Amino acid sequence: MIIWLASYPKSGNTLLRSILSTYFYSRDGNFKFEHLDKISQFPLTNHFMSLGVDVNDEEQVFKNFINAQNLINQETGKVKFLKTHSSLCKMYECNFTDFKNTLGAIYIVRDPRNVVSSFAHHYNLTIDEATHTMLDNSRFMEKTVKNSKVFLGSWKFNYNSWKSIENKNNYMLIKYEDLIAKKKTVLLRIFKFLDLLGLKSKLDMVKLNKVIKTTEFENMKSKEKQETFSEATIDLKTGKRRTFFNLGPENDWRKYLDKKNKDKIEDVFNLEMKELGYL
Repeated sequence: MIIWLASYPKSGNTLLRSILSTYFYSRDGNFKFEHLDKISQFPLTNHFMSLGVDVNDEEQVFKNFINAQNLINQETGKVKFLKTHSSLCKMYECNFTDFKNTLGAIYIVRDPRNVVSSFAHHYNLTIDEATHTMLDNSRFMEKTVKNSKVFLGSWKFNYNSWKSIENKNNYMLIKYEDLIAKKKTVLLRIFKFLDLLGLKSKLDMVKLNKVIKTTEFENMKSKEKQETFSEATIDLKTGKRRTFFNLGPENDWRKYLDKKNKDKIEDVFNLEMKELGYL
């Protein structure tokens, strides 16, 4: 059964994956990039190759999301975390997932005014372009060599789609800002949620404290300078790898976001930002 780690891009999903993968898949609680491979992204192209689906056929890929998840669950035979940026919606009259395959979902959300500058850096966009993308309800994340195409939607659509899960006991919302400021408190809530989902394991506080320490943003940023992080993007102008861990908690929209784009974001996402305490 799958537990989704879902989010709009650049909202803290990698931080959450780093914490959970280090806790569950390391021996000593020391963060290493290799642990992130234990929580892969969905959908990957190899999920569909195994089914004999043409990964370049968008319609067939979307129609086989659930078949791919069936296969993943058959192969593992146990609870598995998967990361996704997909909205929870229908494409080609087919659902993204179903509750035969899904045990639960943790959605991590971040102030969209801070998402925009991080998004711009990661995808090598201007702030205007990044804002336009975040406002676009018809936005897809395009296929890459490794990842299949998914429907992203706008920041607002993506957030609301996961919030619409019918069984609220299977859904947990966390804010990136809380994960940074109150990491241990938020993690204890997450482990309680996982316990309620049936992922019962005795909490090792010594290991958890080590995980908390080694997944601090500055530590991961320093580690990226020493090692190659496969999820960092390539700057098309220079051909060099762009840093994945850029500003993190120091990303303050007041420094990077002009009034025009700030007003656009606050206007279109007004209801959701008020609901989340960002306004």
